[in-house]
Amino acid sequence: MNDPRDSKLAELILDHSVTLKKGERILINLIGFNGIGLARALVSGARERDAIPYLDIMDPEIQRVLMEAGTDAYWKDQADISGLPLMKKMDAYVGIRASENIYEQSRVETEANRSFQKHYLQPVHFDERVKNTKWCVLRYPSAAFAMNARMPTSEFTDFYYKACLLDYARLRDAMKPLEDRLRKTSEIRLEGPGTDIRLHVDGQEWVNCHGTKNIPDGELFSSPLIDSVNGTIRYAPSVYQGKPFEFVSLTVKDGVVQDFDASDRDALRDILDTDNGAKRFGEFSFGTNPVIESPMYDILFDEKIYGSNHLTLGHDYDEAPNGNKSAIHWDLVCIGADVYLDGELIRKGRFFVPGNLQTLNPDHK
Repeated sequence: MNDPRDSKLAELILDHSVTLKKGERILINLIGFNGIGLARALVSGARERDAIPYLDIMDPEIQRVLMEAGTDAYWKDQADISGLPLMKKMDAYVGIRASENIYEQSRVETEANRSFQKHYLQPVHFDERVKNTKWCVLRYPSAAFAMNARMPTSEFTDFYYKACLLDYARLRDAMKPLEDRLRKTSEIRLEGPGTDIRLHVDGQEWVNCHGTKNIPDGELFSSPLIDSVNGTIRYAPSVYQGKPFEFVSLTVKDGVVQDFDASDRDALRDILDTDNGAKRFGEFSFGTNPVIESPMYDILFDEKIYGSNHLTLGHDYDEAPNGNKSAIHWDLVCIGADVYLDGELIRKGRFFVPGNLQTLNPDHK
């Protein structure tokens, strides 16, 4: 796919997301050939800025073969020989996820996933790329992506660029009053169908996300105090490690998952058994992108749905840590719960109530 709006998207990524400068090295990682037009625009844009682009293209089916056959020794070798040495030389990174089949890796066994996460994903991406480069990750539209969103392809493509090419400075400013209020908050409660859960965020950092790491963007995140999460929560449809979940429901006591239900209980059990941190939570967030209104089995979009929250199983982020460490980080999304801050209703369903927060409502003029 090659869309003329790719040039605008590449400009946004290079100038806003990774602020690419003259002489800097940038790794453009394309998974799937569908996004080749955006990759071309990024390479051209990098050279126009006198930067040095490196291009890494992976076929999703070859990636599946490697994942299925991967072992600890294989992924250690990949990290040591090509992954880490290259990433350590990069100033910036753009990851374009352009696979047309989101279930390509659905048959990868649990142990194979763990090997990849522990010996390649963690050292190369979480420890090196996330901490030491300016990075941005995004998806690319396709007919298959449109099908998951239940839209005609042309309508979905227009929606995609509208969601991605937001006025991120305006969104940042709209999130600021909520950010200020959250910094003074002790307890957050979510209440809705299948959900009644409380968590504490006393003294936690909050991060206002406006297009500098993900495209599309629009979230305000922190992490709960690690032992403070109590109650039940029901999540919207999700895909993790290539496995679809029509719903996930968790019962939590003192920060640890005690019971669960899901459309695929066995797969959920395997994920929760990854390690001790997989049953705890490393992130809590508000989704605020006014264009994204329903789940489409893609977390880079679904976690930004307006009127949503995600309470994430697994690893925390260095920007807003709570001490939880895990090989997983699964952004599960709860849509439309009422939100109370220290007992005060601040969002009814999907719409904010206080006047200074109503700029986050999608119908605000």
